Amino acid sequence: MQNPNSQDDPYLQFRQSLEKNAFEDISEKIIAVILFSCALVSVLTTFGIVVIIFQEAFGFFQEVSFAQFFLDTKWTPLFADRHFGVWPLIAGTFLTTAIAMAVAIPLGLSSAIYLSEYAQPQVAAILRPAVELLAGIPTVVYGYFALLFLTPLLRNIIPLEIFNALSAGLMMGVMITPTVGSISLDAIQAVPRSLREGAYALGITKLESIFKVVLPAALSGIIASIILGISRAVGETMTVLIAAGQQPKLTINFAESVETMTAYMAQISGGDSPRGSLNFKTLYAVGALLFLLTLALNIVSYWIANRFKEKYE
Repeated sequence: MQNPNSQDDPYLQFRQSLEKNAFEDISEKIIAVILFSCALVSVLTTFGIVVIIFQEAFGFFQEVSFAQFFLDTKWTPLFADRHFGVWPLIAGTFLTTAIAMAVAIPLGLSSAIYLSEYAQPQVAAILRPAVELLAGIPTVVYGYFALLFLTPLLRNIIPLEIFNALSAGLMMGVMITPTVGSISLDAIQAVPRSLREGAYALGITKLESIFKVVLPAALSGIIASIILGISRAVGETMTVLIAAGQQPKLTINFAESVETMTAYMAQISGGDSPRGSLNFKTLYAVGALLFLLTLALNIVSYWIANRFKEKYE
């Protein structure tokens, strides 16, 4: 009687199956550990940034009171007559942000509506990457374009300073348009086709269905895209540093030079202020405030996206 072939032996097949399953289990565990480590690096990096920023900011507020920081209306920490009122930086930040969003919202939302509702698939496949390509242009290019081309052009029409909030805001609006447009496009395309067909069955036009059915159904995603665009504008550095100037003023005049929080941080980071000095610590105080502002905007965006999210079956 011949010995059975190892390939036909049920015991050997069962043992090989166990060894294979054990190897796969080990591989899955190794992959899980690697992925967890990558996620942990991101969390620890964020935690480290927060700790360093607020640790240095705490040292700043031991020398400068909250009243001086939040109630004063002058920001001159580098001058002999020192003032630490942060409101001029906040005003400059929100002035340029408001101008940017006045450009980005209509452009981004209009492009999203066109690509989703009107453009042919072949055209949309070309135009969407072209619009998103704007996000890949370095911000320093936007800044110099605003300073060397847009500002001289606008000065032929309206009186502007060489460095002004209007040029910086307009360029930031163009830069943020892909953020608003891309997220809004995804939100609009997520609206079921049945809602559009139901609207057409009631006899309303395509334009009416867009504004009365599609956009309200995609409102949570659109609002989230706008708030994320605001966060991007608040955190922008090079465009406002080059085009808006470095004159902290508590003003709403877009024709004047202003300084944003990020522009001031870039100025201090240039190395003119000794490490550990009060001037250097202002960098972290402004950075902590900027962190809290962007964190609040992101939390609001997340809350709106989940609170008003439409679910379809």
